[in-house]
Amino acid sequence: MNQILVTRSSMPSMEEYIEEIRDIWDTHWLTNMGTKHKQLQKELIEYLGVGKIDLFTNGHMALELSLQALGFPKGSEVITTPFTFASTTHAIVRNGLEPIFCDINPIDFTIDVEKIEELITDRTVAIMPVHVYGNICKIEEIQKIANKYGLKVIYDAAHTFGVKYKQQGIGAYGDVSCFSFHATKVFNTVEGGAACYKDEDFGLELYRLKNFGIRSQEKVDGVGANAKMNEFCAAMGLCNLRHVDEEIAKRKSVVERYVEHLSGVEGIQLNPEQKDVEPNYAYFPVIFDEKVFGASRNEVFEALAAHGIGARKYFYPLTNSFDCFHGKYDSNKTPVALHISKRVLTLPLYADLPMGDVDRICEIVLKCAK
Repeated sequence: MNQILVTRSSMPSMEEYIEEIRDIWDTHWLTNMGTKHKQLQKELIEYLGVGKIDLFTNGHMALELSLQALGFPKGSEVITTPFTFASTTHAIVRNGLEPIFCDINPIDFTIDVEKIEELITDRTVAIMPVHVYGNICKIEEIQKIANKYGLKVIYDAAHTFGVKYKQQGIGAYGDVSCFSFHATKVFNTVEGGAACYKDEDFGLELYRLKNFGIRSQEKVDGVGANAKMNEFCAAMGLCNLRHVDEEIAKRKSVVERYVEHLSGVEGIQLNPEQKDVEPNYAYFPVIFDEKVFGASRNEVFEALAAHGIGARKYFYPLTNSFDCFHGKYDSNKTPVALHISKRVLTLPLYADLPMGDVDRICEIVLKCAK
């Protein structure tokens, strides 16, 4: 039986990667902002259309250290969403801050901007919205609220590499936008991440935090972590960046094939097309209404698994119902997110997924309907 995973990492040819890393053997420079690191920074600034960027060992450290660099007092509140990966919430908590969970809208699954203001208190310092499945948040509305109350905006942009809004790269919005370059993402450096920002002082603090607090060879004026991207990961990024537009185009074709089969099926909600957005086709989420479709999300999941097909309940459970937060938060206070989390299934999606496999996946899904 041909096993199909929910995703498959994009990679250059072995020959291209070997050629890219060849000069590392000449220099023996493996980490600490080497030539590959600096080149990838430069090329990403251009590709993403951002002012400044810093690279990290992973997307989580980009997010966690960006929050830390903003210098919020312990116990301050950050408004966010529970419909996200663990990293978002954990970055807040690990900084000694309090996540305040706002519900999502049921159309594109991003933070519900109509519910943000009612959550703002005198302890609120920031909003951390999450771009989900490649869908972007309502940027103008969020910025308007932030300006009104003097709040920072930190975007978790892990899902939106290459996405543009009104012809502007998505990383240019907010005070800082953080990307993941994990192997499962549209663009990967095997493992890695980045923070995009505008403020130079913030950038200096961020760099200090990712490099042990070191300012120079003889000056360490802060306590920092070690979150530097190494040269081999940067080299993979340089290779993959050359092909990312082609990869996105292939993903688009896969998504269009899914839509051909599943659009208009009663009891199935598909990901929307957003106005003024150039998407990256990062994920293919499907929402199953059991009463109408005739089968639950879990039943579809099991049917696919029986055929060696790995779908994913993404995001389930909500972060505000994690065991590590038992008794602290109430997921019933974010009812839309709770509803969607129990019904969503992301189907396999990657650039090289054969169309015949897409057809087979959809056939299995549709056979579940009673």
